[in-house]
Formats: sequence, structure tokens, C-alpha cells
Amino acid sequence: MNDPNGMFFLNGEYHLFFQHNPNDSVWGPMHWGHAVSKDLLHWEELPIALYPDEQGTIFSGSAVVDWNNTSGLGTVDNPPIVALYTYHNAEKEAQGRDDYQTQAMAYSLDQGRTWKKHSNNPVIENPGIADFRDPKVMWHADSNKWIMALAQKDHIGFYSSPNLIDWTAESTFGKDVGDHGGVWECPELLLLPVEGSDEERYVLLVSISPGGPNGGSATQYFVGDFDGKNFTLDKTMKATLAPTEATFPSGQVFENFESTLSGWNVTGEAFTSSPVNGGYPGQPAPEGYQGAGLINSFADKDLATGTLVSPEFTINQPYINFRIGGGNLPGEVGIQLLVDNKVVKTETGKNTEQLTFASWNVQQWAGKTATLQIIDEASGSWGHTYIDDIVFADQPATNRAEPAIWLDYGTDNYAGVTFFTSPSSNEQRRIFMGWMSNWLYANEVPTQQWRSAMTLPRTLHLTKTGQGLRLQNRLIAEVDQLAEESVTKTKMKAGESISLGSEDTTGREAALRYRFKIASQASEKTLLSLENDSGEAVFLTIDTNNAEVFFDRRQSGRIDFSDEFATIQHAPLVTTQTDEDIEVVLVVDRSSVELFIDNGTTVMTMLVFPTAVYNTLQLDAKSSSVSQLSIERLASIWADE
Repeated sequence: MNDPNGMFFLNGEYHLFFQHNPNDSVWGPMHWGHAVSKDLLHWEELPIALYPDEQGTIFSGSAVVDWNNTSGLGTVDNPPIVALYTYHNAEKEAQGRDDYQTQAMAYSLDQGRTWKKHSNNPVIENPGIADFRDPKVMWHADSNKWIMALAQKDHIGFYSSPNLIDWTAESTFGKDVGDHGGVWECPELLLLPVEGSDEERYVLLVSISPGGPNGGSATQYFVGDFDGKNFTLDKTMKATLAPTEATFPSGQVFENFESTLSGWNVTGEAFTSSPVNGGYPGQPAPEGYQGAGLINSFADKDLATGTLVSPEFTINQPYINFRIGGGNLPGEVGIQLLVDNKVVKTETGKNTEQLTFASWNVQQWAGKTATLQIIDEASGSWGHTYIDDIVFADQPATNRAEPAIWLDYGTDNYAGVTFFTSPSSNEQRRIFMGWMSNWLYANEVPTQQWRSAMTLPRTLHLTKTGQGLRLQNRLIAEVDQLAEESVTKTKMKAGESISLGSEDTTGREAALRYRFKIASQASEKTLLSLENDSGEAVFLTIDTNNAEVFFDRRQSGRIDFSDEFATIQHAPLVTTQTDEDIEVVLVVDRSSVELFIDNGTTVMTMLVFPTAVYNTLQLDAKSSSVSQLSIERLASIWADE
């Protein structure tokens, strides 16, 4: 399973739908799985809600309770549940068409148990955009209509409807602001009160993959206003997100791929003996290359593999600059620099048809003989690369710098959205859940029987900080009900530790919640490790002086399944505190760590795969002390069987 879909609350039940492949533990033909809960923690899985059909597989979307029966599909006494979702037509995609994703509708008259697809699907046709998906619908009271946020390649489209069936395009947002390091996905527009004031502001969530702050998948957000047609960015946030333009310095052109590949050695079938003019038939057209030709290894519908090796050259400039696009498959597709017959530099694409700039600092090999090797060793999805304009220069090429503000700086919280509630509902919290994984390694994580999980539910809050308005993620209060045993310490000094067994009352390994406070003006960094009896550990650094957080999972347990997993992750430390202590909360489960600092103003979510839960907190000998520390064992949410 992956993205959460169609979440809503009705009559005491929380409904969670999700992207689901029922036939395998890797991504495949998508269905909508379905689960329900009365407390957001204990879930009952129900039969699959939406199956693929002749229009395509079922991609992400949302569901709303049409409490006034604006759609006419139910009654006011029995309002319909209306789901808007994306059809993905793989046959059209394979034909090279760009209209293979459309928006469709289904409805339920029995509180989401069974669904009927609308007879006139799709309700929104594709206007010619290859990535056109993930409708998220809200009710906009001021304009008395439904509003849909829809991902459209590298920006968001807004649509309106009086009845959830007939949709009108209103505006777009995001082409010139925010991170565009990958495809935009899974948007949501929501209205939140500003904590401690009478003000309300709109927040737009946008997931992006790749392009996240620590690699791969992540979710950025924007704060502003929405008038029923246009989203206008908050002035302070607009200044924070102001981009800087790209540069590609002139220099010695080694190869611009505008004529024959003289001196290049071709092996395999992925590369031809001359540059390709654009794209192959049936291929989404590459963008961002110069002139007529480029290297394009999409031969044989992406099945072909091969290598392309340059003539030898002497490194006589400090930088090698080039354009690159295509698949994000390190070591399988892309370009490599070889010195003394050893690969010393490598670069891959970002799972996009857009070529961007790349630069290698090669000063340490000045005067040495080198070669360039363009590789395609992959024949699956995104198994191709684009290369153009290899230039030796005295300055590095730089891409357009696009600052972003991230909902969660960890690598493993993606595509999250909130539960829909009707205006009269007794549940008015903005409850968020995200998919706890990352497309860099989602299909490779070392799990059995099932693959992927959701984050713990969190409530979203908009609060004022010294850097402007920011979202907070706070664990739902219901988590407190799981606590069954705890240990506490008033203060813990450098070099000390505290432990609690992770086996719960049923004899199974359970999650632990660590809570403690650090001084907002601490002179030393807070340096701690979470450890288990097998010698596996993760390391957390909180540096209040430099406003930084680091999370190191290089010794966390199983890390060998992906070159992208064993990393040190970084987040800016943003807090609402001035001189008060800052609370830190960590929920540590069998395969995850969820970190919340200062009521969730700084959040990081990370997968880990240890042999046992980390049941000891150890302060480093050079760490600042912590206070009001506790460890609670959280009872398992799984049924006894």
C-alpha cells in the first residue's frame, strides 16, 4: 500500500482508503483499499472499495460527505459519500499519449461500504498533461461551492463545482514558486485558524517526488488566502520562497550532441551511433535540452540497455558541467566520470523528462586522463537517461534555487492528507496521516507479508514563529490511551541512560514513546542515541545555537537493501519558544521513528529496520542535560492473532 486516499469521518467512524496492490508486495495495478476505525488507532480492514476497470487503474483521490446532497445522488437524510479519484490508463501511456490520466467519481449510500462508479466518468477530461491526478476536494463556504485541488505536472490546478459532478477550471498556482525537483502530487487545500488569534488562513499541501529535503519524496506547503478562484501566497512566505535563477557558465564544449558521436564507443542497444533528435515514438518528450540532439536511451520502449563511452581527455578545468534527466536509478542509469579506470563521480536523473543542470568539482584530478561513461543498465520503469551539453568550465553550473518549507523533514512521510468532516460534525480537528515510506526504496524495504504503513495520525495547527506562519504536527491525544507502563527521570546528565522493556502485556514487542525537555538556550548540543540490546542505534543531534537537527540511521539495523537508505538527515530547528524549555517527543516502533519538537513545529519521520525496538536512551558524554524525561510503552494496536 502507499498513498492515503478518500479519508472522511462520519457517524463515529474514521474511513481510510489507500493505494493498494492486492496481488504483490510491490507497487502494481492500483486499487482503493479500505479500513475503518473508531479511535484512529485500532483499524478493521474492509473489502477493497474500488477496482480497476476498462478506463484504468485507480490512483489517488479524496472523498467527501455530501451532507446537503448537492450531487443529487442520495438524500439529505442519507447523504451520499462522493469519491473523486484518478483513472490511470496504462495502455494510453504505453502509446506515448499524454492524456492517460482523468478524474472520475464514485459514490456510496451505505457509509462507504459499497461503491457505484458514476455512469458519465470521467468527470474531468485530460487537457493534455501527462501528470494530471490526485483530486482533493473541500467545501468552500464563502463561495458556496466545492473546490478541487489537482496536481498538474509541476503546479496545482483549482476547479469548482456546485454538485461534485460538473467541474470548472478556475486557476493555477505554483509554476513560479516552491520546489520543482520532481513531479507535484497529492495536493490539499485546507482552512486553519492561526493559533492564539482570530485569524484564519489557507494552507496548500503539495507532495513532490523526488526533490525532498533529504532525498526522494516529501511534502511542501504554502500559506495564503483563497477566494474561491485563486490562491494568493502570504507575503512573508513569498519572500522566504523567492527563487534564484539557474546559471550554466560558458567554457570548453566537450560534446553538445548535435552531430555524430565521433570517438564515442557504443555497446548494447540503448544508445545509437548518433544523437537522438528529441524523443522516440511513444515516449513522453524530453524537455530542457539544447539544439536538436541529445543522448536518449529510451530505445525499444525503455527495454534496451547499453553504455556509451567517450574518448579520453585531460582534466584541465575545475568543473565538468552538463544537462541530465531521466530515471533516478543511481548506478543503473546516468553518467559517470572514470579516472584511472575507476568511477569517481556519478549522476542520475530525478524521474522526470526535464533535463536540469549538474556539475562535478574535478579539481583534485587536474592533469589526469579521464573518460565519461553514459550508462543504461535498467529496463524497467524510468530505465532511461538523457544527457546533453558537456562543458568544461571554471565555474559550476547551478540550477534554479527553489526554497521550500516542508511539512516533515524526515524521508518517510509522503502523500499525506486530512480527513474530511462536514460542518456539523462533532469531529472538527484537522487529522493528517501520511504514507510512511519513500519512493527511493519503497519497493525494496526488508519486510515480509506486507509492505508499507501509515504514519501515526496527527493534528495540523497553524502557528506564528519568528520565521512566519508554520504548520505544527501534533500526535493525536488518543495515543495517550495506549500507555501501559512508564519510567521517569527528573533530570538526566551527559553519559547517563534510561531504559524500558518493549514487550507489552500480551508478550509482543510494542512501541515506546520517549519524552523530554531541552533548554532553548542550551550552550551544548543535545546528543543522544536510541539503542537496543543488539548494538543497533540511531543518533539524534539537536543544536539550538545553530537551529539544526540531525538524525543518523547509518547504524540503525538493516541498511543493505538500498544505497539511498543509510543517511544522516537534516532539518532546520524552527520553534515557537524563546527562553522556555522545548519538549521533544519520539515514538519508536519496530520499524519507524517519529520525532516531534516543540509541539511538532519541527517534525521528522524515518523508517528503520532493527532486530528489536530501541529500548534505551543514552546521552552522549558531550551532550547537554535533559529534564522531565519519560519512556512509555504503548500497547500494540494489532489484534491478538
